[in-house]
Amino acid sequence: MKIGVLALQGAFREHRWMLERCGAEAVEVRKPGDLDGLAGLVIPGGESTTIGKMLVDWGLMDKIKDRAAAGMAIYGTCAGMILLAKDIIGSDQPRLGLMDITVRRNAFGRQRESFEADLEVPEFGAAPVRAVFIRAPYIESAGPDVKIMAAVDDNIVIARQGNFLVTAFHPELTADDRIHKYFIAMIQGKA
Repeated sequence: MKIGVLALQGAFREHRWMLERCGAEAVEVRKPGDLDGLAGLVIPGGESTTIGKMLVDWGLMDKIKDRAAAGMAIYGTCAGMILLAKDIIGSDQPRLGLMDITVRRNAFGRQRESFEADLEVPEFGAAPVRAVFIRAPYIESAGPDVKIMAAVDDNIVIARQGNFLVTAFHPELTADDRIHKYFIAMIQGKA
């Protein structure tokens, strides 16, 4: 199975390595043709306004939306969560808008307020998920078709809607590959 990693900004190499460790063929996506034949796409963290502008300028925005409409699964971390959101509080930046969620950017604070936390996520087993939050967003509200999977102090940090999965944190910066394995299982119809 071939999964793309949007390689415009952020820890795309770490996502690629994590996917490969989980047995997927991972490719870096920089132009519209790179999306052809992918079963899934990971949108890493970075600066969401910059990534959104690049998606438009490089002709990726519409192609990603078309591929998603055709069934391609998408997993967004941090900035990827923001880009998948239907609504972004206080921002009209370019976004994919594929998930029925409202997101707040930099919700936990600036760079110096970055933190790590252990999350209980039943879908990923009994052991807690170590989550690295860097200038992280969170989901303020979600539509009825969105499955809430974890929260920090009532702030939603993992959610799924159909073929779309988002985390407010960076699992690619840890040794825990359960979220990437879950995304692969989603693509295979096993999760």
